[in-house]
Amino acid sequence: MDFIEELKWRGMLHQLMPGTEEQLKKELTSAYIGFDPTAKSLHIGNLATIMLLVHLQRSGHKPFALVGGATGMVGDPSGKAAERQFLDESILRENQDGIKKQLEKFLDFDCGDNSAEMVNNYDWFKEMGFLQFLREVGKYLTVNYMSSKDSVKNRITTGISYTEFTYQLLQGYDFYHLYKNRGVKLQMGGSDQWGNITTGTELIRRKEANDGSDNNEDAQYSAYALTTPLVTKSDGTKFGKSEAGNVWLDPEMTSPYEFYQFWINQADEDCKRLIRVFTLLSEEEINALEAQQAEAPHLRAVQKAIAKDVTVRVHGQEAYELVVKASEVLYGKATLETLQSLDIKTFQQVFDGVPQTSVSKADFDACEGLIDLISVLTNNEIYASKGEARRALQGNAVSINKEKVKDEKMPVSEISLLNGRFILIGKGKKNHIVEITA
Repeated sequence: MDFIEELKWRGMLHQLMPGTEEQLKKELTSAYIGFDPTAKSLHIGNLATIMLLVHLQRSGHKPFALVGGATGMVGDPSGKAAERQFLDESILRENQDGIKKQLEKFLDFDCGDNSAEMVNNYDWFKEMGFLQFLREVGKYLTVNYMSSKDSVKNRITTGISYTEFTYQLLQGYDFYHLYKNRGVKLQMGGSDQWGNITTGTELIRRKEANDGSDNNEDAQYSAYALTTPLVTKSDGTKFGKSEAGNVWLDPEMTSPYEFYQFWINQADEDCKRLIRVFTLLSEEEINALEAQQAEAPHLRAVQKAIAKDVTVRVHGQEAYELVVKASEVLYGKATLETLQSLDIKTFQQVFDGVPQTSVSKADFDACEGLIDLISVLTNNEIYASKGEARRALQGNAVSINKEKVKDEKMPVSEISLLNGRFILIGKGKKNHIVEITA
């Protein structure tokens, strides 16, 4: 697979330094992307750059994922209107561990010459003193050069600290260190990182020219840069957030059900981009899905394909199958078995916004074996009167936990409390939750 051609047809190529494509065609090339551990999980905003590494490895090249244990202590000013809060070192370590586990779901760390590798820039910065850093890095790049970067220019008017001003030097030295010690020749990232990345290529050029025997400042060195466009929605707004905020890869921060639903609910006009960036489907498969979508938009074939591909890779096949079942509840296709398979968090998310009332456990247990459904339906205001409730039962319009009921009395033993405390009552196509409380 040709890496650059793959990125082109997927719309994932933004900027490319001259000579990059030739280098990739010439030999197995090592490339890296940096991830700052500012949270214990990556989010789907990071996925586009992760996919760069995935396609790189599928093309036969070697991916490096750099977790910024050192740069994470400073914070990248790119795209930020204000200074980031410093994180404690122990929190950063915890975040790094979480990120590594997530990257292992996308990259193969044991496949021979092009096995992925994880590196942490804290390993080479922890022993470097301030004076050494000034001599090793600071002398090679001018203030004028650093101030020309968008990440700095955009903050000059509001104020930027010396700490964030020098961030690009730290990232630039990362590239130099990996270039010299691990043979890494390419740095990749989102389009907002172009300034930081090219600081690295410039630092390599100047240091190598200074250290080289020919002392030629115009000498060409094999350090390259490549970026991918930031993913935005059709209205131009940033992609990757739900109403609750970031959509995380960690199931404790964003449940698999919420994750799946996020992709299912994407607008048709956004999916042409999303399916190319976030899935591994081939061009032929994508074209076929888009043809299906054009013929029957209501079936949401493209959204379902994206949701399946990404959910399986992030959360696994079992979690995907569970969330599909959970989603069927919304369309009336669920069974009692489906309801019983939902954990309490997913159950509550599925029925978020559904009317809910409660019955004390004492009153529930006082039924003496039989539940008076007419009273349940009227006392919880599911039906306005006993007559209306009775007619609904006789008309086969009432269900308990997705199973139709007709009799006005129902044995308690026949009711399975969902998650040990809920009863789902169906009123035609509408749902109502009764919670048994202590």
